[in-house]
Amino acid sequence: MPSIQHEAIVRLFHERPQLAAELLAESLHVPLPHYDHAAVETGDLTAVTPAELRADSVVVLTRERADARPKPVLAVVVEVQRSPDPDKRWSWPMYLVSLRARMKCPSVLLVICPDLKVAHWSRQPIELGHPGLVLCPLVVGPADVPVIVDPLAAADDPELAVLSVIAHATTPEGPDILNALLTAVHKLDPDRGARYADMVRAALPDKIWEHLEDLMQTETREFLSDWARDNVAKGKAEGKAEAIFAVLSARGLSIPDDVRAAIGECSDLERLEAWIPAAVTVQSARDLLNI
Repeated sequence: MPSIQHEAIVRLFHERPQLAAELLAESLHVPLPHYDHAAVETGDLTAVTPAELRADSVVVLTRERADARPKPVLAVVVEVQRSPDPDKRWSWPMYLVSLRARMKCPSVLLVICPDLKVAHWSRQPIELGHPGLVLCPLVVGPADVPVIVDPLAAADDPELAVLSVIAHATTPEGPDILNALLTAVHKLDPDRGARYADMVRAALPDKIWEHLEDLMQTETREFLSDWARDNVAKGKAEGKAEAIFAVLSARGLSIPDDVRAAIGECSDLERLEAWIPAAVTVQSARDLLNI
């Protein structure tokens, strides 16, 4: 069963499919075809065989065409590998063949390995038997993930910054990388920042997180505390707004769009708290705004 760390890394590619192209080109120096867009496709690679084949993620690079649909120019199977698995040496070639046939474009295998030894195992060539057919997986190990200690760089590429924390958490640079990410997270849109903070917190074992937290700068601790307070308050406000909407709806009162927006965007917890019992007695939803 996939671990929380496994799922967190997979989610990075769903948040920003461009990350796959970035790792191929910048970390592994793989020449890429000209493309305009990167998008996540279904990871279901089952073909005519009865066995189920499902990759962790599939990213397809496409090029715009003036008179037709965008043309796929490269399909990337993204696999997160945290431990050696001999079965993958049989399934990985099938992933590429099936994806190539489905998308009708070249396909490559990109394996993300947070562990150095697993990265070494994953790089071993896979002999397919037919003369000349050898699959050499493209592997991103810890050494291939940049060390991001600049908060501005982390804000520009938070997905890569999360991967940087995961890959280098136990190195001397670990606290500085986490500092950069959490400082960047504080400056992002709250919802987006919360996703990345949750990802990296879930991906790191408690002992490593606590160790990094102990070594973090005071300033970043304050940033993180402010961010946490803001998001807790935001969550409470959203919960109270939903309670108000539920009461009004249960009474059969319509909620005009502008009233719904005013209630939903209100961050004053005391006012929201006062609106909940008032929603039971008001004649219209709009009357709440006068309370």
